[in-house]
Amino acid sequence: MSREFTAVIRKEGKWFVAQCIELDVASQGRTEKAALKNLQEALELHFENPQASVLPAVRRVNVTVHAA
Repeated sequence: MSREFTAVIRKEGKWFVAQCIELDVASQGRTEKAALKNLQEALELHFENPQASVLPAVRRVNVTVHAA
């Protein structure tokens, strides 16, 4: 199955950062092309089934949020 996503690319110093708008996934590269290629790989990994050899610890975190 194939899906299409939208990427925003910006330059940060000597690096280009590619970020997927629909998901919280980003990557970087020395060129725009490299950043997009790395983002594509990161997105493919994002959708792979988890294969943990050790079960992760899951905890709830309580955070105080001050509204502005």
